[in-house]
Amino acid sequence: MTGTAADVVREDTGNVLPEWSLSDLYDSPHSPLIENDLNTAADRARSFAVTCQGKLAGLAGTELGAAIAEYERIEEIIGRIMSYAQLRYAADVSNEEAGRFLQTMQERVTGITTGLLFFTLELNRVEDDVLNGQLSSPQAARYEPWIRDVRLFRAYQLSEELEKLLHEKRVSGRAAWVRLFDETMAALRFEIGGQTLNLSEVLNRLSDRDRDVRRDAAKALGRTLQSNVRLFALVTNTLAKDKQIEDTWRKYPSPLTSRNLSNQVEDEVVEALVSAVQESYPRLSHRYYGLKAKWFGVEALDYWDRNAPLPDADERSFTWNQARDVVLGAYHAFSPDAAKVARRFFDGGWIDAVLRSGKQSGAFAHPTVPAVHPYILLNFHGKARDVMTLAHELGHGIHQCLAAQQGPLLSDTPLTLAETASVFGEMLTFRSLLDAEQDAKRRRSMLAAKVEDMLNTVVRQIAFHQFEWRVHSERREGELSSERLAEIWMEIQSQSLGPAIRFDDDYRVYWAYIPHFIHSPFYVYAYAFGDCLVNSLYAVFRDGHPDFQSKYLEMLRAGGTQRHKQLLAPFGLDATDPGFWHRGLAVVGGLIDELEALE
Repeated sequence: MTGTAADVVREDTGNVLPEWSLSDLYDSPHSPLIENDLNTAADRARSFAVTCQGKLAGLAGTELGAAIAEYERIEEIIGRIMSYAQLRYAADVSNEEAGRFLQTMQERVTGITTGLLFFTLELNRVEDDVLNGQLSSPQAARYEPWIRDVRLFRAYQLSEELEKLLHEKRVSGRAAWVRLFDETMAALRFEIGGQTLNLSEVLNRLSDRDRDVRRDAAKALGRTLQSNVRLFALVTNTLAKDKQIEDTWRKYPSPLTSRNLSNQVEDEVVEALVSAVQESYPRLSHRYYGLKAKWFGVEALDYWDRNAPLPDADERSFTWNQARDVVLGAYHAFSPDAAKVARRFFDGGWIDAVLRSGKQSGAFAHPTVPAVHPYILLNFHGKARDVMTLAHELGHGIHQCLAAQQGPLLSDTPLTLAETASVFGEMLTFRSLLDAEQDAKRRRSMLAAKVEDMLNTVVRQIAFHQFEWRVHSERREGELSSERLAEIWMEIQSQSLGPAIRFDDDYRVYWAYIPHFIHSPFYVYAYAFGDCLVNSLYAVFRDGHPDFQSKYLEMLRAGGTQRHKQLLAPFGLDATDPGFWHRGLAVVGGLIDELEALE
């Protein structure tokens, strides 16, 4: 019988998988509160423009602080509306009404925020000496970190008319192409052995114990992506060109500049990270996959075996309740305060883990707005990796909850630091499971799985970064064919994964399903940044750094008020030190050493 497994999965070995309730935002898309909030935001935005436009340089510090506070209140109303629309859409991307509602909200909110664009543009035109005088007032000084971050883009802003044009066209331009990608991905179906699977189910099968299951899933993924490759190539080319046009107008020196500025990280720090990871390929990924091929009794692993369980692995499955208890226990052992925040996600209905057709694949933690709380989406299949994903997203959630005290403008954390709490939570959970495991084979399997996760987070993400860089660079010379995209993909995958991984033609189109390339260009290096940073941070913790837990939670509470140099200083770490990245990578190498020793 042909059917979609995700249509019916609601329970996991007797444990009901949670579905979130979005009622803390709004009861339904028809709630009169949504229309009321839209009207309130529009009215306040108009009044704000009348009061402030053309006058910022002449405001006293207390008046500037009050103006920013009002701007923040309007942004929070808008953020609440858009969070609700985005979360409903992610829960079922195939739902036409949810897509229509999201598009409608984007258009109405854009109409409101266009009238607010003047504020940051005008703030950037205020002379330094005038602004410094205004910041002597405590009311304005509270927002100094936000002003600092806004003014990072000072040299790249355009005229107000052009900024409005770009802002208004985004809903029919970039946002529309992203929506096309998401809805196409959600609608893809993969035929395997009489079953019709969605993307999440197919990706889950790539780590199945049965080699034939892995191979069939890999082949089905490649076939279906290939049948849609012209569309994916068009989306990729269009968005890369769109970025190039805007970057050129803004005079950004490279495709990466805007991302580094928003991440509040220096170009040389990113360059040092990328170089350090590339240099590590032979002693990390190449060495590990060579070792894994030996365990499988082959000279090279087929790509569908890259994340396979070890041949003698006694792979443990987890119910939802077990996964919850493992993760909460790991957080509690580290800090009862952190675990208390994490438990609220389970008790409050803030998690959606159900497998269903149309649901967005992957996982995320959405911060919504400080007045409400974050929400977590994941697809729980009961594997150890799903437990790690839960720990990862709860790390984000804890971070977002603790930073919420900073308010809407100051709680937002750059991507590079946003991955710190999530990866740290994974490490806590992994160490908790490993320390409790007495069986030698299981310990070996767990170590191998952790190494693979770290390679996926560091090596693979930097390879993704290289792919993006090559694509955006070559796109400046003209549109890239799907074949050229495949050539770049295969060249970089071969370099990063090494000679112990064997590819075939089906793998050539795997670039097409990576959502980060579409949603957030050059996002991916933040994962490697976060993993290496956490490796160094965790080493400090294991070495018994005094008062580590309270310092760590204070770091999370800081939100976006401090840069990475300030946040890491209490732990004696400095990401601008070239040795910092090598120290983080050495942790991965040490785990591979441990596996070799077990041989």
